[in-house]
Amino acid sequence: MHIDPNIIKAKAGDPEAFIQLIQEIELPLYRTAKSIVNKDEDCADALQETMLKAFKSIHTLKEPAFFKTWIFRILINECNTMVKKNSRALPYGDLPDVPSTSKDYEKIELWDAVQQLEENLRIVILLHYLHDMPIRQISDILEISTVAVKTRLHRARKKLKHSTQINHEKGVTTW
Repeated sequence: MHIDPNIIKAKAGDPEAFIQLIQEIELPLYRTAKSIVNKDEDCADALQETMLKAFKSIHTLKEPAFFKTWIFRILINECNTMVKKNSRALPYGDLPDVPSTSKDYEKIELWDAVQQLEENLRIVILLHYLHDMPIRQISDILEISTVAVKTRLHRARKKLKHSTQINHEKGVTTW
């Protein structure tokens, strides 16, 4: 497994290397935060807190190869803390419309269907398909078993399939 030399440098205290690492994963971090918290300012706060905590504690990162897993876990924990603190539910109608460059998400109907999934299903779909993370890495980030990740992916795909079947019956093309 190739380890980015910037991870080693950042772990040793190089702030420029840390900035480079963050710039490389900024968009996936943003999309993940946006899928959990609704408001742009909450998303920005979660990202800022994540970067601050990661910068302060990168020296504690035991295995450089797991940097991405480590920082996504920090982000998801920050977002969940923010959601709990604000104690508000995300109404489906107010879910964010985040454009994607991925061909799988070009159609807005598919993005809307993904956004309407419950949070635990939406997160695994986004991490696996949008961010190309393997099941093991998602398991580590969410601190759940690989079986639980596979189950959530299966349930999410089933719901998405059902959602698209309903749209086809209504005459709406989704995929």
